[in-house]
Amino acid sequence: MRRTGLWLSGTMPFSWPGAVHWSSAATHTLSAAALSALLLASAMKHFRDPDFYGQVVPDYLCRDDGPASATSMPTSTPGRAPISTGGIARPLAVMTRHEWIALSGLVEAGAAVGLLIPATRRTTATGVAALFSLFVTGHVDALRRAYGPDGSPSQRTLHTARLPLQVPLILWAWSLRNAGQRRSL
Repeated sequence: MRRTGLWLSGTMPFSWPGAVHWSSAATHTLSAAALSALLLASAMKHFRDPDFYGQVVPDYLCRDDGPASATSMPTSTPGRAPISTGGIARPLAVMTRHEWIALSGLVEAGAAVGLLIPATRRTTATGVAALFSLFVTGHVDALRRAYGPDGSPSQRTLHTARLPLQVPLILWAWSLRNAGQRRSL
């Protein structure tokens, strides 16, 4: 039995007759396709069930456009910025909660396509890792609110589980940046 590379670089440390051996390029392509499928499924959920993502959008990003809004912030005149709540300026509140959710769904759909194109995979993977890193702030804010006075046990459970899932997603996206690059010891 002969090893033809490091186990961590995509080859298995053992072999058996008739086994399928994947090249590192094939493993990389399969990994990109899997993350692309996950992003596309998530993007579709942004439009089918936007309320699922509502708690993850930090309040400081959201303006209120009236009673239909998911927050209890005072209304503002469109085109005016920043929105002020209780004397706290909110210069990042440029869209409603649902607009942020729709925008992130569109970005995830675009990223899903970008990961499938080898020529754009490295740049897209960098962007996806950055996007997932930005999402951590929303998950931390949702977790903070879940453990606050208005939080429920189900919210605590949901957000406690969702936050740590960001780490493997960030690492997965980051790993797709290194397509076909051989590492030598």
